[in-house]
Amino acid sequence: MPSPTAILDIAFRRASRHLAKPLVKDVDIARKIENVARNLQNRAGVRWLLACLLAKVHRPSVDIRKPYTEIGGKDCYSGRSYDERYIGPFITKHSLPCNSTTAFLTPALRNRNIVLTPDVDLVGRPKSIYQHVLDLLTAVQQGKQAPHTLLAETVRCLLIFRDEQRRRMESPLSGLRAGAGGVPLSSEAIVTLITQHLACRGASRLPVLVVAAAYRAAAEHLRERVLPLESHTAADEQTGAVGDIQITLLDDDNVVTSYEMKNKRVTQGDIDRALQKLASSKLKVDNYIFITTEPIDERVQDHAREVYDRTNGLEMVILDCLSFLRHFLHLFHRLRTQYLEAYQQLVLSEPNSAVSQPLKEAFLALRQAAESSEPD
Repeated sequence: MPSPTAILDIAFRRASRHLAKPLVKDVDIARKIENVARNLQNRAGVRWLLACLLAKVHRPSVDIRKPYTEIGGKDCYSGRSYDERYIGPFITKHSLPCNSTTAFLTPALRNRNIVLTPDVDLVGRPKSIYQHVLDLLTAVQQGKQAPHTLLAETVRCLLIFRDEQRRRMESPLSGLRAGAGGVPLSSEAIVTLITQHLACRGASRLPVLVVAAAYRAAAEHLRERVLPLESHTAADEQTGAVGDIQITLLDDDNVVTSYEMKNKRVTQGDIDRALQKLASSKLKVDNYIFITTEPIDERVQDHAREVYDRTNGLEMVILDCLSFLRHFLHLFHRLRTQYLEAYQQLVLSEPNSAVSQPLKEAFLALRQAAESSEPD
C-alpha cells in the first residue's frame, strides 16, 4: 500500500487530468462533494472529508466513520493525525482553499468518541455540510463508493474552486497595477476605504491588520517591528503571546508594546485580565494598548490610566481603531501609500479562515473604486 503522501499525490494527478468532468458518476454524491468543497461559510468540512478518505484508502480495514481512537477497536483511526500529518502539508503545497488548521479541533468534531453515522447531530453550521459529509462517509463504508475516487473528486473540486478564486482576485489586482503611478489616495480617502472594509461582514480580524500594517510601513522610522501574527483562533495561553500584536525594537526580540483588539466595548474586567496575563508572563511590556471598534467608556479609560502607578511603569490605554489609523496616516503622511500596500498584503496573505475570500475581494473592489474616483 502506498504511503499517505503518495496516495494524495496520486489523487492530485488524477484530479488534475480530469478537471472538466466529475470523476463520480452518481449525481447526488458528486453534488454533495461539490457543496462541501465549495462552501464559503465552512471550510473545515472539506478538510475533515479529505482526512477520512485518506485514512480509508491507506488502511482499507478501518471503518471510515470511526476517526477517533477513543472509540476502541482495530477498525478505529485518528482522523486528526491524518489531517495534521498529511492533509495540512498537502493543502499548503497546492494552495487549496481549506482551513489552515485541523478540522478535528472545530467545536463540532472535537472531544468526540462516537461512530459518525448520518443520524448524528454534530451541531455545526451550516447543518447541510455536516450532513453531506456523514452521508459520504456512510456511502464509502457501505461499499457504494470507492474512497480513492471520492478523494480524487474532492481534490478536483478544490482545484477548480482555487482557480476560480485566483481569477476573481487577478482582475481587480490587474486593474490596480494598471492604475499605479497616478495620484495616490489621500490619507482621508484611505481612512474611508478601510472604514468601509471594516463594515463588511466577518471583519473581526481586520483591526489586527490595521495596526500591524502601520508598524510594517513605518518600521524604519519607528525603529520598531511587529512580530509575526498568530493565528486568528489561537489563544494567548497556547502561543505564549501577551496580545494580538506584539512590537519589539528592530534590533531586539523583547516585546515593548502589546496590542489587544476588541470588537466590543473594553471593560474593567478586560484590563484586570490583561494585568493577570502580564503578571504570569516572562515578558516585560512597557505599553499595553487596547484597540476597540466600539465607543470608549471614560470610567474604564480612567481605570486603565491608574495602571501606571499601580505597576510602577506599565502604560495602559484604550484607543479607537479608526482614530488610531487616522492619526498614523497624518503623522506619517508620506508613508500613506506604503501603509495601504502593507494592509493589502496582510489582508490577501491571511488564511481564508481568518479573512474570507469575499472579504479579500471586497477590499480590492473598494480600493479600485476609490482610486478610480480620485481626481487626476
